[in-house]
Amino acid sequence: MKTAIVTDSNSGITQAEAQKMNVFVLPMPVIIEGQAYYEGIDLLPDQFFRALTERQAVSTSQPSPGDVTALWDKVLAEYEELVYIPMSSGLSASCATAQMLAEDYEGRVFVVDNHRISISQKSSAWDAVALREAGCGAQEIRRELEASGLDSIVYVGVETLEYLRRGGRVTAGAAAIGAVLQIKPLLKIEGELLDACAKVRGTAGCKKKLLETIRGDAERLSAKWDIDIAVAGSYQDAAALEDWREMAVNAFPEHGSIFADPLSFSVSSHVGPDAFGMAVSRRLARTKDGI
Repeated sequence: MKTAIVTDSNSGITQAEAQKMNVFVLPMPVIIEGQAYYEGIDLLPDQFFRALTERQAVSTSQPSPGDVTALWDKVLAEYEELVYIPMSSGLSASCATAQMLAEDYEGRVFVVDNHRISISQKSSAWDAVALREAGCGAQEIRRELEASGLDSIVYVGVETLEYLRRGGRVTAGAAAIGAVLQIKPLLKIEGELLDACAKVRGTAGCKKKLLETIRGDAERLSAKWDIDIAVAGSYQDAAALEDWREMAVNAFPEHGSIFADPLSFSVSSHVGPDAFGMAVSRRLARTKDGI
């Protein structure tokens, strides 16, 4: 049976990468001053970061049902079934919406809720492709991805609390104090939960704490399975992302390949410019990094 893999741009997979991987990517909408734009389609990094830094009204939205089903219909014109991997249901209602929409497709659409976002979601897309190449159909791919969904942890450090304040995740007072004292929260995404797991002074201290913290997760998961380690950042300068990747490589010399991606616009809208993230995830079925 011919099976398609579909995800959304929260995964960090660009349209060009999607073609190489033989997957499909649904662009997520970003609302700037009331106007909807789509990541990788009509919204480029320079435009996006300019809107953020100029304090324009920037927000995110789940894709419209019409956009979701239009892509599914296009894909199903060529494939018999599809696996759809949206961002975590704990962070967006888009997964629940997709599950509802899938009911009208009579068993041809299988929506995965495996609690992933950004670079861990990209790892899931790689896993799905590898499972497909191993002969798995859509239902089995969904089962495998959901069974391993909690075997992944993402950490994010932010340069400023301002964007978390705008989203209501911290108070104005806490943001002001944090700015004066250079306090950087370290956020942890595991399963459906997003929590602050540490507060550290200074960006360098926050990165050091992140690397120390994630080592325990990597050791725990790698004792049982092969793992992916990846970094991400909402950097306007590609060199800054590469510097962050090099820090991770030096911290995990035994791991080998560590990939780096820009944070998606949807995530960057909430954490602001110059945020940095790292994930460790169980790897399914693959014998190489990426596809």
